Amino acid sequence: MLLGLDASYNPFSAHLTYCAIADLPLAERVAEMRKPEVRAAIIADKPEPRGLFVYEYARRFETLYALGTSPNYEPDAEDSVSALAKARSVSPDEVVYDMLLEDDGHALLLQALANYEDYNLDAVHAMLTHPNSVPALGDGGAHYGMICDSTYTTFMLTYWGRDRKAARIALPEIIRKMTSTPAAMLGMTDRGRIAVGMKADVNVIDFDKLTLRAPRMICDLPSNGRRLTQDADGYIATIVSGEVIMRNGQPTGALPGRMVKRPSLRPKASAAQ
Repeated sequence: MLLGLDASYNPFSAHLTYCAIADLPLAERVAEMRKPEVRAAIIADKPEPRGLFVYEYARRFETLYALGTSPNYEPDAEDSVSALAKARSVSPDEVVYDMLLEDDGHALLLQALANYEDYNLDAVHAMLTHPNSVPALGDGGAHYGMICDSTYTTFMLTYWGRDRKAARIALPEIIRKMTSTPAAMLGMTDRGRIAVGMKADVNVIDFDKLTLRAPRMICDLPSNGRRLTQDADGYIATIVSGEVIMRNGQPTGALPGRMVKRPSLRPKASAAQ
């Protein structure tokens, strides 16, 4: 989960002093929060929970981290807000307050909600490599302002296939798990492999240069709604149905894609039935 002043939640969302300025435009809010008296008041406030989510999770400082401009999704325990506060002999609120004001208020914090009790992703590695697991996107867009998981495919390739210092996953296995395996699971027998007669959907990737940038907030939804997005470098071309729709990360204007419907897996009834 990602937290920030421009995100859906931050660790001060339930502090009454912050609530009083929460609806200000980001630049004005940041200017207010930089005032010493406002800082002192917000930090001194006792949180008034607006629900279990904000109180329990946004302020779980032992698993809260600065995401940074080069996102680290497997941070060390000593980099948590709690550990930094202890090392600096200040309160966690003071540490996280300063983090939120970085990059003129656009900074994001990483809250490791689950699978991180041991401060590593070993448990996730075990799940990803299980023969019956299929990595997939399942949020359905319900939390645009605090989750950015549409780039999990790039993360699978870069982190699990190349950059992780601990146990990684073989690149061919990653590709299989994100192409032919889910296609077969959904009964889509015309895609997921490069072969004669298959659908011509292909990503051309410079694997050595493949990089995820930091997530950022944009407002391009109806009524100026916001959502988190995350850019990536290293995708040379994306081909759909034999047409190049993206080249070097930029759309070409070609739109050959069509809505995909899962084929029925039920046996067809005979004429006698």
